[in-house]
Amino acid sequence: MSVIKLIDLDLKGKRVFIRADLNVPVKDGKVTSDARITASMATINHCLKQGAKVMVTSHLGRPEEGVWSEENSLRPVAENIAARLGKPVRLIKDWVENGFEVAEGELVVLENCRINKGEKKNVDETAQKYAKLCDVFVMDAFGTAHRAEASTHGIAKYAPIACAGILLTEELDALTKALLNPARPMVAIVGGSKVSTKLTVLESLSEKVDQMVVGGGIANTFLKAAGKNTGKSLCENDLVPTAKTLMDKMARRNASIPIAVDVVVGKKFEASEPAILKDADSVADDEMIFDIGPKSAQELADIIMKAGTVVWNGPVGVFEFDQFGAGTKTIAMAIADTKAFTLAGGGDTIAAIQKYGIYDKISYISTAGGAFLEFLEGKKLPAVDILEQRAR
Repeated sequence: MSVIKLIDLDLKGKRVFIRADLNVPVKDGKVTSDARITASMATINHCLKQGAKVMVTSHLGRPEEGVWSEENSLRPVAENIAARLGKPVRLIKDWVENGFEVAEGELVVLENCRINKGEKKNVDETAQKYAKLCDVFVMDAFGTAHRAEASTHGIAKYAPIACAGILLTEELDALTKALLNPARPMVAIVGGSKVSTKLTVLESLSEKVDQMVVGGGIANTFLKAAGKNTGKSLCENDLVPTAKTLMDKMARRNASIPIAVDVVVGKKFEASEPAILKDADSVADDEMIFDIGPKSAQELADIIMKAGTVVWNGPVGVFEFDQFGAGTKTIAMAIADTKAFTLAGGGDTIAAIQKYGIYDKISYISTAGGAFLEFLEGKKLPAVDILEQRAR
């Protein structure tokens, strides 16, 4: 990745415009989970220490273009950052047209950029107005790097300098290490409810990895492709031939998609549903598979322990219900204990990491969902692509 890095620039007295991902949950005017703000502070603090005139913006929620509302305001975010910095932080509304001043070493938060007309559609005129506000544009929102919007892509085209922030740089370094130049054997764990939503990821990874572990509803489609009965489980029958093709394709290059030998089933998707352990061959027509069994989980843990690189996106069972969480827990613990370079991303994955308390045992945790998956697919991310063009 050849992009200009923020840390290589002299920022003293410069107007620095940071596009961060501060899209955090807010309840009753207070931020309820501030992991994304924490992740963004390295870039903000670096710019402040250098004596820059710092402005930061982000999207929050899904506001209607041109309509400000309290519920989509970044005020709670500005207050959270102010508490961290121990000084007031101004929130600037209508910042595109109404000039404002920022002092050296000061940070201002620019109100939710998605309210601005032309933001979502990446309108040139909007992007040019953004660019006039700064000497340096810093893209630090990896979570939105797969979308070409005025604040992620357009501004980077027109700002005097466009660079990657500290969080974005770390994210790209970790992804590049895991995917473009991985230590072998490389193992990918892809969970989720449907093959269709992760099909392009599975197809792309099937050409790169030594073993591809499928979990959740996705695994049922592969179980069926292996000739097993999946009962009333979530299963995409029309994609069974695709699953077969992927299994054959990997087998031809001595790679594999491990298929569960034992499973945990129930009859209803409920928190109180009793868990029944069965061989994968003996699932009844009225049962649903909600987790992998201990033998299968141990087999996967052994694979993870021998890996050089592990990429994890998605749980392998309905871990929200404890009785169907043992498979995901076993895998999480193996990922925490392996000597491999481990990379995890996606909302459900982070929820599992938090549930099993292994946050600090993973080499790199991506804050992004969609962008993480598109990178796994080998797609060009527009906001990264434009930074590479500007670096040239």
